[in-house]
Amino acid sequence: MTEDTTDFTGLRALFINTTLKKKPEESHTKLLLNASANIMKEQGVTVEHVHMLSHEVPPGVMPDMTEEGWDRDDWPQIWEKVKAANILVVGTPIWLGEESSVCRVLIERLYAMSGELNDKGQSSYYGKVGGCVITGNEDGIKHVAQTLAFALNHLGYTIPPQADAGWIGEAGPGPSYGDKLDDGSRAGFDNDFTNRNTTFMTWNL
Repeated sequence: MTEDTTDFTGLRALFINTTLKKKPEESHTKLLLNASANIMKEQGVTVEHVHMLSHEVPPGVMPDMTEEGWDRDDWPQIWEKVKAANILVVGTPIWLGEESSVCRVLIERLYAMSGELNDKGQSSYYGKVGGCVITGNEDGIKHVAQTLAFALNHLGYTIPPQADAGWIGEAGPGPSYGDKLDDGSRAGFDNDFTNRNTTFMTWNL
């Protein structure tokens, strides 16, 4: 068997967490994003995380919403990170079967930049790949993945096979990904399906 000698050290990956938690603590979504990010780090990929609610990013489809009357807009600084990254991974929780409202704002702001061109006159998203990580405690992974994959692809990102991963618990109230259980284990950490899909997604990106 031939040893894989692929060098990934020139790649940059940006993980954007659209959790509804205000503080950049280890939300359920962040925990699963970390699982993917750690695989990339082990392969030499430069990884950066952005927690959307740590920034003032108003909704809208303009590059700088201060020009539309908002007092502050941190999106231009985040956009520089998006431009610099070869890989974009969007993380979102599921609420009522849909991605978070913060995630919708992110998609709007990415759309606002769709007219930007690179130094070759191509879309700024040309040649970049995108994927998504989804957490929740009821159904909705495939629906949300479908929505995000379409949005990223429509903007110009390349979506490789199996570019999504997620974890959901049983229907109804119950533990979310990473919650401590009575036996001391963490919910979802030993889920073969989630671990396999996270690994596949990460390598395909």
